[in-house]
Amino acid sequence: MDNFFSMVGLRSGSEETEILAQSENFRVERIVSNRASSPDGFWYDQEEDEKVWVLQGEAQIEFEGEVAFLKKGDGLLIKRHVLHRVRRTSEDCVWLAIFGNF
Repeated sequence: MDNFFSMVGLRSGSEETEILAQSENFRVERIVSNRASSPDGFWYDQEEDEKVWVLQGEAQIEFEGEVAFLKKGDGLLIKRHVLHRVRRTSEDCVWLAIFGNF
């Protein structure tokens, strides 16, 4: 990666993840989404906590019975085993995500 905000070749409806750093206790990822969403009926159920920030664009994260609307600069802590899904992202949405035990 030459530029944190680069999205070369990312087609609409897709998402790309790159691990920036990791150890036994944490993982840092760069996520780029282009009008992406989780498949119908799919819910993440992660073994670790996730702190995520939208650095560019907008996103909607759906929880059971609630939707979080994130815009540039907004962050969200998703505790482990809290069911969630990506409802939708804008074009050229760039995330920074840290996974671990917070």
